[in-house]
Amino acid sequence: MAYDLQEQEQLATFKAWWEKYGNFLLAVVTLALLAVAGWNGWRWYERREAASASAAYELVLKALGENNGARVKELTGTLIQNHGRTVFASMSALHAAKVNHEANDLPAARAQLKWVIDKSGHEEFVLIARVRLAGVLLDEKSYDEALKVLAGDVPVAHQTAFADRRGDVLLAQGKAAEARAAWQVALDKADTQHPLRQLLQLKLDSVPAPAVS
Repeated sequence: MAYDLQEQEQLATFKAWWEKYGNFLLAVVTLALLAVAGWNGWRWYERREAASASAAYELVLKALGENNGARVKELTGTLIQNHGRTVFASMSALHAAKVNHEANDLPAARAQLKWVIDKSGHEEFVLIARVRLAGVLLDEKSYDEALKVLAGDVPVAHQTAFADRRGDVLLAQGKAAEARAAWQVALDKADTQHPLRQLLQLKLDSVPAPAVS
């Protein structure tokens, strides 16, 4: 097919442009396609990992239901090793810490809780683990360390639990007035349906208010 003069000029212009920018354009398109493929591959991997972690967590729950503490700890270790980034690893670690605590294996409970705090990356579980770790440290009579774990600002939803545990530690230190003040803060922060309200009131009633001079 013969080209007229205008078409030949357009073709020549395109050829010149392609020689100058063609390789760059191909590189950009290739990178874009690779990015899309990588994103899709990552999403597939995330879904696959979540499904695998969920199945592993079901085994942890089954072991809990059977009161098989050794199996809970074994499965949790495997879950953390293979799927440590998932929420299922954090939840399993909290379960394993509770099992260890109830078995009076305080170092193991502390290690599980510290993993959640330092490695899990899931803030909601970190806050729960901090309160429980302070409880373990309280049992170990590491009072100053427990107060450090509880220090700092926390979301409103967790302020009652933190203040309650702080009161427990302060009372163990023999600081009854400070413990009472912490429990009062906890009660003030708790809504009417909070599960700790009744316990907090019992704690306050058990520690006499300081005499007014």
